Amino acid sequence: MTWSEMQPLLSQGTVDTLYMVLWSALVTVIGGLPLGILLVLTDKGGLLQNVVVNKVVGAIVNIGRSLPFIILLIALIPFTTWVVGTFIGPSAMIVPLAVGAIPFFARLVETAVREVDHGLVEAVQSMGGSVPTIVRKVLLPQALPSIVSGVTTTVIVLIGYSAMAGAVGGEGLGSKAVTYGFQRFDNQFMLITVVLLVVIVTVVQLIGDLAVRLLARRGRATS
Repeated sequence: MTWSEMQPLLSQGTVDTLYMVLWSALVTVIGGLPLGILLVLTDKGGLLQNVVVNKVVGAIVNIGRSLPFIILLIALIPFTTWVVGTFIGPSAMIVPLAVGAIPFFARLVETAVREVDHGLVEAVQSMGGSVPTIVRKVLLPQALPSIVSGVTTTVIVLIGYSAMAGAVGGEGLGSKAVTYGFQRFDNQFMLITVVLLVVIVTVVQLIGDLAVRLLARRGRATS
């Protein structure tokens, strides 16, 4: 396959991959952030201690994390079809990508929030701060660099998931690699798709690291 033939395929594959990853990352943050905070708040000694809720939410998160993505993707076909109207294409893949990543991100958020100095929480409590105030004014700002780092890690995981999704009609670079590289024994095309995925991951990591450094520097300046 010549470069002129490869270029539109690679361009479309890159656009589809970014579309799937960015939208699923957004849904993952919206779903995983409150879930991770809830795990901390309802834990033993937490501000909203509730053993039953904590165990149930923890079990759901653990089950979600333990399922291989390819199995989850297939198992969610009826749900994906109900939500989107189809289980094929970039838009359809956002559903299993987000469902697979939310438990993973929730645990990262939980770890980040647990690292916040409990003395700060107690100080706000002593001044009459409510739970929402503590979450908004203390937990989230203090844990933000770690949460952003978790977002970066999650986006990179989603890029890998999106490549696997290509094997079952998800489009993107993974689909292009299977269809035009593997099935046609075109090693050059396969190599280029791998390089593109590596470049995307590297750019995401660089942006994430920069954001974490800026947030950490701002936190030190305001402390």
